[in-house]
Amino acid sequence: MARRPLPPLDPDDYRRLAAFRHTLRRFLHFSESAAARMGVTGQQYHALLAVRASAGGRPLTINDLAGQLLIKHNSAVGLVDRLAEQGLLVRKPAQDDARKVNLALTAKGARVLGRLAGSHWEELGRVGTQLRELLRQIAGS
Repeated sequence: MARRPLPPLDPDDYRRLAAFRHTLRRFLHFSESAAARMGVTGQQYHALLAVRASAGGRPLTINDLAGQLLIKHNSAVGLVDRLAEQGLLVRKPAQDDARKVNLALTAKGARVLGRLAGSHWEELGRVGTQLRELLRQIAGS
């Protein structure tokens, strides 16, 4: 089935899209800088967050992590290797499948993640109102 052509955007639509993207980029810049100050990359922070946030407390596998981060399995393996070398994450054999390993935060990983997540939560509190308003404007267009 062919897609209908979208109506043309007006100058205000472009302004809202640019403002939304700029606000997201500012947040991502904040995130990368905050992670670097804690000695991790933005992707490593994202990985720690994904492990901690795993649905229903279900352990995350490397395959799950790759899906969460939208990266290839072998890239996720390298990422987990680096996090393990830093003492932030450990692999634990899965009880249900000997071929799989589950990922778990170490105490150090939990501390680093807690500090980073807290600062991100505060920053989202600052930019959240602006993002919500821009989304409201875009959705209402």
